[in-house]
Amino acid sequence: MDFELPADLRAYLTELDEFIEREIEPLEQTGDNIRFFDHRREDARTDWDRGGLPSAEWEELLAESRRRADAAGHYRYAFPNEFGGRDGTNLGMAVIREHLAHRGLGLHCDLQNEHAIVANNVGLLLMLEYGSPAQKEQWVDGLAAGTRFFAFGITEPEHGSDATHMETTAVRDGDDWVINGTKTWNTGVHIADADLIFARTSGKAGDGRGITAFLVPTDAPGFEVEEYLWTFNMPTDHARISLTGVRVPDSAIFGQEGRGLAVVQHFFNENRIRQAASSLGAAQYCVDRAVAYAKERKPFGKPLSSNQAIQFQLVELHTQCEMLRALVHKTAWSMDKYGTFAVSEQVSMCNYWANRLCCEAADRAMQVHGGLGYSRYTPFEHIYRHHRRYRITEGAEEIQMRRVAGYLFGFMDRAAVKGVGGASGQG
Repeated sequence: MDFELPADLRAYLTELDEFIEREIEPLEQTGDNIRFFDHRREDARTDWDRGGLPSAEWEELLAESRRRADAAGHYRYAFPNEFGGRDGTNLGMAVIREHLAHRGLGLHCDLQNEHAIVANNVGLLLMLEYGSPAQKEQWVDGLAAGTRFFAFGITEPEHGSDATHMETTAVRDGDDWVINGTKTWNTGVHIADADLIFARTSGKAGDGRGITAFLVPTDAPGFEVEEYLWTFNMPTDHARISLTGVRVPDSAIFGQEGRGLAVVQHFFNENRIRQAASSLGAAQYCVDRAVAYAKERKPFGKPLSSNQAIQFQLVELHTQCEMLRALVHKTAWSMDKYGTFAVSEQVSMCNYWANRLCCEAADRAMQVHGGLGYSRYTPFEHIYRHHRRYRITEGAEEIQMRRVAGYLFGFMDRAAVKGVGGASGQG
């Protein structure tokens, strides 16, 4: 059993660091761009006059960093070689996402809006897996370059994590479908060319089958953004939208009719393991910063680090980071070897624990730093507020634990999903 990371992956982390220091950090320091990362970050990033949306200057800075990363051959790392990528693996992406988050806040990786110089573009991976030939021709190049984007419309105001009871419906009308319903938490819809809308097309409430995904243009008649929901961490790009008699052709179906939840589950498994890796990196950053500060801060004439009350809590967090890292690496490696759905149980373990651990590490780092830790002059409050979101989104931690319990207590069959690409019906 070999726990050593592949040599080419270790070399790539060095290559990434050199690119960040050469291209991204100077851009971050140009003019007053640092305002997006220092104590002014929330205000600088938010266009309060446009309902709290991200400011144009902030989004343009992110776009410029993506352009530079793409030109340097980093942005498309996870994509197939034929689309300009490096055939990146799940293990590679997990290690990279942790590494970038471990560097702390910066233009190289700002998780508030899933931005990173190595793209976590699950939309492209879904398009390659489920898109029709016509959809691929229309979307792949733009998705790969980060110039086109579709939002994800699954969550409904009255049902939250329960996708099987959705009230949005699509009814066939000749060669078209007519969609009616409401979605919420449609992240990024303000810049999206389309929204991937999940609607019931057959069956009854609670059925896993009978839900279909549609690529709906955001400028379609009857598609309306009702509001952008203000959140714990601003700016917001999380919209509540309504669909009233929205008409789309049969060619708008994404994947198979009635099998939309397979798309959802694929998205979640791919994204959850990378999200867990990012939370792990941010948690380790908080622990490392707290340790460094405890060694230099000397109240009452001695370093904080000499107090066991400081030592023991950071030791526990550091130990949990190390154990989680082993599970994240093993799970990502297993996804590469056995398939995306082969380790759904472990993906849920990684996800709920990493997100909780990050919040605990950020909270402890605030405590160690005292009043300064509570201020916006340190990054911990920002990290806490952002990662607190992940304990709810894409399946709340209770949903993740319920999923693990399903396998643990025999309500779900591990063998049924091992290596066969099937989606479980829970979580």
